Order: sequence, then C-alpha cells, then structure tokens
Amino acid sequence: MAFVTLNITGMTCEHCAKSAQDALNTLPGVSASVSYSQGEAQIESTNDIDTALLLRAVESKGYGATLQTDKHEPARGMGEDKLTVAIIGTGSGAFAAAIKAAEEGAQVTIIEEADVIGGTCVNVGCVPSKIMIRGAHIAHLQSHHSFDGIALNRPPIDRAALVRQQQARVVDLRHAKYENILETNPDINLIRGWARFQDTHTLIVTQADGSEKTVTADRILVATGARPAIPEIPGLKETPYWTSTEALIADQIPEHLVVIGASVVALELAQAFLRLGSKVTIMARSVFLSKEDPAIGEALVKIFEEEGARVLLHTLPESVAYDGNEFILPSAVGETRSDRLLVATGRRPNSDRLDLGKAGVETRRDGAILIDDHMRTSVEHIYAAGDCTNQPQYVYVAAAAGTRAAINMTGGDAALDLSAMPAVVFTEPAVATVGLTEQQANDQGIDTESRTLDLENVPRALANFDTRGFIKLVAEKDRGHLLGVQILAPEAGEMIQTAVLAIRNRMTVDDLAGQLFPYLTMVEGLKLCAQTFSKNVEQLSCCAG
Repeated sequence: MAFVTLNITGMTCEHCAKSAQDALNTLPGVSASVSYSQGEAQIESTNDIDTALLLRAVESKGYGATLQTDKHEPARGMGEDKLTVAIIGTGSGAFAAAIKAAEEGAQVTIIEEADVIGGTCVNVGCVPSKIMIRGAHIAHLQSHHSFDGIALNRPPIDRAALVRQQQARVVDLRHAKYENILETNPDINLIRGWARFQDTHTLIVTQADGSEKTVTADRILVATGARPAIPEIPGLKETPYWTSTEALIADQIPEHLVVIGASVVALELAQAFLRLGSKVTIMARSVFLSKEDPAIGEALVKIFEEEGARVLLHTLPESVAYDGNEFILPSAVGETRSDRLLVATGRRPNSDRLDLGKAGVETRRDGAILIDDHMRTSVEHIYAAGDCTNQPQYVYVAAAAGTRAAINMTGGDAALDLSAMPAVVFTEPAVATVGLTEQQANDQGIDTESRTLDLENVPRALANFDTRGFIKLVAEKDRGHLLGVQILAPEAGEMIQTAVLAIRNRMTVDDLAGQLFPYLTMVEGLKLCAQTFSKNVEQLSCCAG
C-alpha cells in the first residue's frame, strides 16, 4: 500500500473538494479523501503511485496541486521557475493584484482567514448597503413625492424578505467576481488560514485545524482591509451594539435606532432605516461629514430633520448600558433610550495580527501601513494596497492600487494618482466630491474663486419637483482652472465623473461652460454652475449655450 498527500489550492467550497476527490478516485487503485478546510488530499493506492497522474487529475478540475513531502515545507506555488507572489487577503485590492500578477506570468498564492472570500465590499459593505439603500429609497418615494395625481402610500415592509434578496445577490456576485476566478485561473491558488510574517520573504499560515504552513515568495502584498473602529465609551463593549455588518443583515426593523457617528456609513444606514420605518437618533462627535465643505453637512442636517430624524451634533453618550430590552445613553442633552444601537465611527486597518515588525514594515500609529504612490512599503519587495494602508478607504482605490502593485511587483512601473479621486456618499440627496474644497485650496496658498448654484436653477431638478441641494465649483482665481467640485443632489454620484474628467484634463470653468450637455439632465448643472462665473444664469433661456 502506498500513501501520498497533495496540497490542493484554488478550492472555495466543499463542492470543490468533492470535485477534486472524484477526479482522483477515477484513477485505478486509488482511494482519495480531500479536505476543503485543510486544502489537502490524502491518497492510498494498491499500486505504485504515479504522482504526475495525481497532479493532472486535480488540475483537470481547475485546481492547483503540489506533492507534500513535509507539513512545514515552504510552499512556493506550482511553478518554481516563475516569480512567486503571496497576497494576504481576498478583497478587491487583493484580487485585482492577483489577476494582474498572473497575467504578467507570476504564480500567485492568496491567503484568507475568513470563511468567505471577497473582502468587505461584496460581503458586508458596498453591495449589500447599496441594495438596502435602494430598497429604502423605493419605499420612501411611495410615501413622499411631489406629484399631483399620484396617491401617497406607505408600503408595508417585509425586512426579512429584503435581506434574503439582498444576500442572494451578494452570494451571486461573490461567486461571479471572486470564487469563479479561483476556479478558472490555475495561476492563482488559495490557502485558508491566518497569515503572519516570519521574516521578509516568509509567511506562517495557521490553518483552521491548528496546523501551520510556511509560504515563501519573491514578492508579498498585504491587502487585509479594515474593520469597524469602536470608540472608547464606558460600557459600550459590554452591550449587543451593531456595527454596519450586523445592521445590514438584521431581519427586523428597529422601533428606535440610535446611530453613533456622522460620516459616510453612519449617514447612509441611518437614512435607510429611517425610510424603512425606524425612529432614528444620530449622535455626532462634531458635525455631519466633517471632512467635507461645511455647507454639505449643514444642508444634510436640515434634510435629515425634515425626514424625521433627531440630530444631536457635538454630542456623544457619556456611557452606554443595556438592560436586556433597551440601550441607555446618557449625554449632555439628557438620557436617550433605544432598542438598537449602531456604532459607525470609522474603520481601522487590519494590520495588528500580521507581525509586520518581523519584516520591518512601517505603519502609522493607527496601524495603517505606510506606502508610496507605487504601493511600496518600507521594505523593497513588500507592497500593500487598500484599506489597511494610508490611502483613502474606497474600494475603487483599493482595486486600482492592487493592479498597480502587481505591475510593480512583476517588473513594471505604475503609480496611482489620487489628485482627481471621486468620492460619493449614498444619502438622498447624494454627496459627491472631487479635488479640493475652497478651504483646502486656500490652505495650500492657492487664490481661489468659487460659485455655488442652488438646484432651483437646474431645469431637471425643477422637472423632478426636487430642488434640494447645490453644486459648487472651486477654481484658480487668475487662470480659472477647475480645482474642486462639491455636489449635493439626487444622482450626484452619476454627475461627479464629468467633474473628475474636467479636473484631470486641466479644464477651466470657461472650458466647462462651453461644453455641450444634454438638456434636462442633472449633470447639466455643472455647465450652468460654470456659466455663473461670467453671467447670471437666471437670465438665460432653457438649455442656453
């Protein structure tokens, strides 16, 4: 009787393990058992085993396979003659890097501790939150619109059904955009477990069963993302508070939800629950969206209050307690009680368990890995991308960084320019920005000129009977080059890319004012705002050129 153990990579579920096992068991005299959790195949044979046949059987199903000679032998991937790249994490930045590195000829090993791959965006971030926000928007429109002749109707909400539909779409997208790549790309192999540095070229991966593997690589990318940051409020950590992760899959609508926080995630989810029927109280350490132009936060406060939210600015709870039924939050304005509490006060990098010090990788005090515009860390061959770094925490920044990191790891030269980076907050109206605010430009010593156009001057907003919001353009005073754009408007997220392209191409406000924009679109507001630098748009005819 002969015995062989194979390491199998690329499996994403128990079905994958069964597929590999079935392929092995078709070989004469072979009895194989494949473990998905361990990434291994245990093989017995009544004959001498031709390992080449075993490897080909597994690879025929789209998985990677190597002969295991020692449980702790360093794994360098299937191709010893190829550049080897190890990537910690399986989010957008990690997968963008993996795909590009494989395209450039590298053998890629990605390492993931979580039960599912895909990172924050598809699983507990962008995708489920935007589905929830859209559903809340549909419900709100039925009971709050300005059109005569269409009856207002407050629809019943089946939150459990909404969550089922939402999570089904999450599963579909995770499979299409992540799991399917592992199943079909033989140069990208997955190892399950928690990775930490042993030295600058070596990672130790602790698997679910406690066993360890060492992974050595020519290049290493850290793309471990971030997790909710929880403030140090007395009593908070002893209560069953929600982060966004729990809030997004809650199958009941709270009677009263208190939200601690006033940045992107806090405001998006607060408004969504408000529109689904919760009473909502928002407790903000300072103001709404404190990093943006102050006018945006001030306008949003008014909009939220008009929709029924209670907004407490410059107010945090002095402590938090939970009596089994209610959260109790005393503050300077008195005691607030609620059946649910959502804490959305930012995110902190997932870097604290990587033993970065053993590799000499430098971080900020908050744990963010310090990288340059080529995604290089303080160690020459170690790179980082995404929310675990000092770059802005946006999924499209992470993906762009991952791709460029892969180019650089495989011998190329690619920088990431964030000078015209768009940002969107999916409230309603939405917030969208790019470039510099007026204050930021002035702080840099740039003389500016700005104009703000209320949506009452945008024909499409008038036709929609919804003129909440404004468009603001910031330009160099002398030459008129566009420096920044801030938008508070329905569909702001769809409008902002035009502004991005204008700034990227060094357009002036006169250039923007002279462009053709389709009439009765919200984006035409950019042209109208640009025209206000030289004329009074209130005295122009419709679609004036």
